[in-house]
Amino acid sequence: MDSEATPVRADVTLVVNGAEHRLNVDTRASLLDVLREQLGLTGSKKGCDHGQCGACTVLLDGRRVNGCLALAVAHDGADVVTVEGLARDGELSPVQEAFIENDAFQCGYCTPGQLCSATGMLDEAERGWPSVVTGDLRADPVLDDDEIRERMSGNLCRCGAYVGIVAALKQAARRREGAEA
Repeated sequence: MDSEATPVRADVTLVVNGAEHRLNVDTRASLLDVLREQLGLTGSKKGCDHGQCGACTVLLDGRRVNGCLALAVAHDGADVVTVEGLARDGELSPVQEAFIENDAFQCGYCTPGQLCSATGMLDEAERGWPSVVTGDLRADPVLDDDEIRERMSGNLCRCGAYVGIVAALKQAARRREGAEA
């Protein structure tokens, strides 16, 4: 095999933060690399590039994924939300507000992934999806400390802001429940 072979490219369309983008991508490119390098959306971070830290977490068709593990070419037509798309009309999302109010970040490197993962996690819990620590699989999950820690376990914070993150997610969950009532 010729190691200098020209990369294979493909046309894909992604709807990113509500805007449609028609792109020509290297078929080996991760969603994270396309977001950062072709679209200039640098909020999502490349931490480990192995799907172990969660710094690259984005929402893909409403579900949280590690952008470093998702091939962009495999998601033609997908809806992607990055940290840059969480705020609406200049207003921070309830999760973003709760992170600020609870000091749920320190250096900020993991924060974009934490915010996207938290947003997806709250949606999953709202739909009644259990986790491995959910006590009663027939009841709606209760977002206590253990439940939140388990659901967010794919997102690492090297600074140790976990206490603030758990408090922020409990607050955001309470605000969502209040908004639905």
